[in-house]
Amino acid sequence: REERRRRRRATAKYRTAHATRERIRVEAFNVAFAELRRLLPTLPPDKKLSKIEILRLAICYISYLNHVLDV
Repeated sequence: REERRRRRRATAKYRTAHATRERIRVEAFNVAFAELRRLLPTLPPDKKLSKIEILRLAICYISYLNHVLDV
């Protein structure tokens, strides 16, 4: 059974389909980060941020908004 699975994964058709699914997944991931980046205030607004910087900035911004609502 394991051997059949290994042989199936070695086919060009399987690798192509897997690569296509992975490309679609990564593209969706990048679109989500771009949308999140668009919602965050930064100076300058067009500053290029890494994914970890976007996440950290989002955390800080959410904390700030919670603080504003609590006051």
